[in-house]
Amino acid sequence: MHVLFEEDGVFRAATIVTDNDSSLQVEMASGKRSKVKSASILLRYSEPAPASLLDQAEALASGIEPDFLWECLGEGEFSFSEIADEYFGHVATAVEASALLLALHAAPIYFHRKGKGRFRKAPADILQAALAGLERKRQQAVAIERMIVELKAFSLPAEFPPLIRQLLYKPDRNRGEAKALEVACRETGLSAAHLLARCGAIRSAYDYHLQRFLLERFPHGTGFPPYPAPPLPGGLPRADVQAFSIDDATTTEIDDAFSLQTLPGVGWRVGVHIAAPALGIAPGSPLDDMARDRLSTVYMPGAKITMLPDAVVDRFTLSSGRTSPAVSLYLTVTPDFEITAHESRLENVPVVANLRHHDIEPLFNEQTIAAGLPEFAFRAELMTLWQLANACEGRRGKPSAMAGNHDYNFRIDGDLADAEACRVEISARRRGSPLDKLVAELMIIANSTWGGLLAEKGVAAIYRVQTGGKVRMSTVAQAHEGLGVKQYAWLSSPLRRYVDLLNQWQLVALLNGETPPFAARSDALFAALRDFDLAYSAYAEFQRSMERYWCLRWLRQNGLETIEATVVGRENLCRLDDLPLVQRMASAPDLKPGQRLRLRIESIDFLTLELACRYVDTLVAVSASAPLADDEMLEAVD
Repeated sequence: MHVLFEEDGVFRAATIVTDNDSSLQVEMASGKRSKVKSASILLRYSEPAPASLLDQAEALASGIEPDFLWECLGEGEFSFSEIADEYFGHVATAVEASALLLALHAAPIYFHRKGKGRFRKAPADILQAALAGLERKRQQAVAIERMIVELKAFSLPAEFPPLIRQLLYKPDRNRGEAKALEVACRETGLSAAHLLARCGAIRSAYDYHLQRFLLERFPHGTGFPPYPAPPLPGGLPRADVQAFSIDDATTTEIDDAFSLQTLPGVGWRVGVHIAAPALGIAPGSPLDDMARDRLSTVYMPGAKITMLPDAVVDRFTLSSGRTSPAVSLYLTVTPDFEITAHESRLENVPVVANLRHHDIEPLFNEQTIAAGLPEFAFRAELMTLWQLANACEGRRGKPSAMAGNHDYNFRIDGDLADAEACRVEISARRRGSPLDKLVAELMIIANSTWGGLLAEKGVAAIYRVQTGGKVRMSTVAQAHEGLGVKQYAWLSSPLRRYVDLLNQWQLVALLNGETPPFAARSDALFAALRDFDLAYSAYAEFQRSMERYWCLRWLRQNGLETIEATVVGRENLCRLDDLPLVQRMASAPDLKPGQRLRLRIESIDFLTLELACRYVDTLVAVSASAPLADDEMLEAVD
């Protein structure tokens, strides 16, 4: 005698060895013996042999149509063996009964299980919903197969255009389009970006990188919501100065300007004037919310995303020919360039000139200073401020800019909407020039002096701290070892950085004798610190990636096959000539910093921003290259 039973969700047939009341010992076709509970037995039969029962039953079950069987059955529960007799029109054989059992078990949407060998047919509405779901899955499977074929042929499926950003940056793996793309990528050996680019779905590699950043940081777009125009503060005294700024040609957010007055018998009165949007933007206002949301202006070659709307920037920027509200720091300086006193004021400052680097540096540099400066506007002011900067740098014992390193300016000619057709020009500007030092030292003085004033008066602020070589943001005034100052609070760029705007609110409240908007250790202060730190790092990383993109475009644009480079760090970290582009050269022998080498450009991937180079030979080093700059030295210039 044989039995059919269910074990772990699988139907098995075996021969009875011992039949007890509550359990049986059975032997499988393989010879293995098992103990089976009597309650688990579905069918007892004499033939065929267990080895062939299920094979014959499966063949017979394939011809049983579940929809016809569903129509034939009543509403109550039933046993498969009872229905088998009715279905086949006679006492069902073991094979026929087993076939019906398998057919019922294989159609769970038609028949719901109610126990061992017992079923009940699904209600009509539930069945129809389940069948509709199956049909949708079938159609989706067909669509996925079609999309896979189209993608492998580098043709973009019709479903893809509205989903390109999602598929590239945040794919939903439950969507059929994402499943199709994943399979097509696996079968073609291409990444999603490369495959979609081959299908024409990516406008340009530039747009690919830009859209990734915008989706992450600006998911609702870069435009500003409607906002009330900020009022200009009234009642401010007019400063008796002729202020001027020093910036790059593309700078529109002019945060800082300077002035110089002679004090007979004393020396000079040096003015550092910082744009004062804090006098027109109230904490908690819609404009504050906008600035708080962005936290900083985002820079990239050829474009930027400002922290504040253009109209607001224009209202407070220190443009030439206007009198603008400012927070001024006045320094009393002796003929020996000692600072003997300082005073802070809120006032309207007349700005008479916006000096630009490309106009002034040919006239004011190390060579022209050594040879005797020619006559030009603000010649005397620049010379005196440069001498003050040298004296301040000497007293700090730290350079304000890492001499020997370079800043790189990118000029993009063309419409970025068609970035592939644009032409890029990259020019190097040596860091540590007299103009750099002048601006950097005066910013260090302003930020450290005001930071000290806030700390002395117990007014909360956010500081830039460097101890033990590590740089961090803090609400506690501590030393900035890299700059050699006791404290350093960012206050000099309130149009471009939210931390500076927040600190300026605190400083303005102190100067006006009012309660500062942010209390020490307040949640709002810590939240602003944390969010700014994260956003500022993300923006800087994006800027570096876009600069790398344009560097690679410059290499391709100029058709270079080889390029020279200088080792600037361990493990053959090299800086390519004339470019702010560094990478490790594993193919080169172990070289020391300062050594020169020639590289062969093998491939450029604009989507991954990878540059593949191979070592060619080592060149004679003309001079040791400066190490990579400390980012903190760059921040001081701001």
